[in-house]
This record gives sequence, structure tokens and C-alpha cells, in this order.
Amino acid sequence: MADGASTAQADAQPPGAAVVAVVGLGAMGGPIAGHLAAVGLRPLLLDLDQERVQTSAQRGGVPADQAAVAGADVVIVTVPDEQAVRACCLDTGLVAALKPAAVLCIASSVRPEICLEIAAATGVADVLDTALTGGVRGAEAGTVNLLVGGDGDALARARWALEPWTATIHRLGPLGAGQVAKTCNNMLHWAQICAITESLELGRRHGLDIRLLRRALLDSPVASRTLAELEQMRFTWHAKDLANAVAAGAQVGHDLPVARQSRQLMPGISVDYVRELLDHELTPQAYSDYEQVTKYDNG
Repeated sequence: MADGASTAQADAQPPGAAVVAVVGLGAMGGPIAGHLAAVGLRPLLLDLDQERVQTSAQRGGVPADQAAVAGADVVIVTVPDEQAVRACCLDTGLVAALKPAAVLCIASSVRPEICLEIAAATGVADVLDTALTGGVRGAEAGTVNLLVGGDGDALARARWALEPWTATIHRLGPLGAGQVAKTCNNMLHWAQICAITESLELGRRHGLDIRLLRRALLDSPVASRTLAELEQMRFTWHAKDLANAVAAGAQVGHDLPVARQSRQLMPGISVDYVRELLDHELTPQAYSDYEQVTKYDNG
């Protein structure tokens, strides 16, 4: 399969009686398992939290043990962090037990070297890093943007298990490339939030109605999904994401002053602060004046 983007259309069919397993059924893995079940794939389910397993089973998944998961054709790992990824993939011996031509998809956010370490421990299976963008809302809606690193043929074999919960799939290069791309995505995400809130705060302190200001900015060249959906964001994981970005830059001798500054600023940006900022408005006369100006400018 060529590098680049493709639109996921849920049209790749599993070969024969192929089986998919989801390891980790939290905020991302639970919805992913649900989308797989919704298209009739009945994913195997594995999580330390049995309540999560039962919740996903009620949506059509099948509770399984590690031996059953190791026999799956595609295994999607969505545990929270690097420690959990290493524990479930390496410490348990899962990757060494995978069957020939199986594909292990590391959907958790980890450093590229963790992916390489896991790949080195596999026997006859393939490993892809399938980093997720779009957050919990994307997982719940089945519109994840997937950033993939690894062998193109392995991705082709796994597509049937990825398409039901993704909107787009991008193969960016060899194993680890998806995680590098995710780090680039995360850095841009948090830096945008810092710049947007700082800009809106400037407007507020100069007496602008922030509702009107945001409406105007969304009609300008600086319009972005982040600006449009700011109040829907949860502001989690910024410490880990930005630390990973700074570390990734250091690995290649590239200083990231914006990431470092964002790392300092993000702890002061909360859901409550953003809600209060975006709700700032002036008197009804301000809206009247705005409407008059808009009507005049539009002829």
C-alpha cells in the first residue's frame, strides 16, 4: 500500500473467519470495540477492569483471555500509557504468542522506540503503530484520523479491523512514524489552545464581546477546528504530550520553544476558565451595533 492518506469507508472485508481483539476498553478502546461490534465483527475483549469488559460485551463483543487474544488476526492495543503498553504486550508474553501473519496495532500514544522494542519481541507477527487523533469524541463517533507507521502490506491486512472506527487512515512511513506524527499533531493542538485563549483574553481585556470576536475570527483566515470546538475539549494529557514533544525534539537536536512555552501555559487553562471566557459578552447594544456593521459591510 502506498504512503499517504485514504478515506476509511468500511468496505475492506475480513478474510474468512478473521478475528479482531481489543485490549484496553477505556475512553478510546470501549468505543472502538463498539464500532467493531456494530458491523458484526464481535471483537474479543480484554481489560483488567471486568466492568468495562461487561459493558463492551453488552454491545456485542466477546470477553476473552490472553490466550484467545493471542490467536486473533488483528489485535488493537488501546491501554493508557507506555507502562501499560509494555506490561500488556511484553511482560505478559502476548506479542511473542501472536500467530503467524497476525497484526498488532499499537493505538496508545507511546514513543517510537517502544514500538520498535515490541516489534523486536514478536515472533512471526507484524507490528503497526496506529496513533489516534480526534480524541474521545472521534472514537465515539467512529471518525478517528489514524496515523500509521509500519509495513504497508501489514496495514492492508488489518484495514478491515480499522475502517469501522476511522474516517481517514494515513500511512506515514516505517514503524514509529505514526507516533512521530501524533507528537506533531499534539504539539500543534496544545499550542493552538494557548494562542487562542491568550488572544481571546486580550480581546476581553480590551472590552470586546468574546462571542462576537470568535464569530469574526471563524470567518477569518485563522479559523480552525480548535477555535470552533474549544468548549468541547477536556484539556487532558497536555503534560505528557508536550513532554514527549520536547523529548522528541531533543533526540534530533531540534529545540521546540513553542512546545516548552505551551508546557508552562497549559496548566493554567482549565475547562472552567475557557467556559467563562467564551461566555463573556457585552450589552445587547453591542450585538445591535455588530449586526448593523455586518449588514453595512455585506452591502
